[in-house]
Amino acid sequence: QVQLVESGGGLVQPGGSLRLSCAVSGNSFPIYVMGWYRQAPGKQREMVAVITGGGSTSYGDSVKGRFTISRDNAKKTVYLQMSSLKPEDTAVYYCKKFSGSLGDWGQGTQVTVSS
Repeated sequence: QVQLVESGGGLVQPGGSLRLSCAVSGNSFPIYVMGWYRQAPGKQREMVAVITGGGSTSYGDSVKGRFTISRDNAKKTVYLQMSSLKPEDTAVYYCKKFSGSLGDWGQGTQVTVSS
């Protein structure tokens, strides 16, 4: 089973930036479709960004123009660069490998945007 380990979360002021990383096990990382999701307290988990093996990307409407997803196939890592952060970006951020009906998920990393 593929293991995903997120890192890079923390406390940041509004308007600040943060970069999340997700290290992925497995020998076929370059073909994996990977994504970042988030879940705020009392809310459903929502898609933040997705990147295909070929590098095509898509974003949730609330983060377009502020967040960038990327991947380093040599390091088997996917990143989420977050800029112009807002308090409403506060959530637990999860990394996902798309597979089957449920996919594989990391344990999550907390991002808190507050002054």
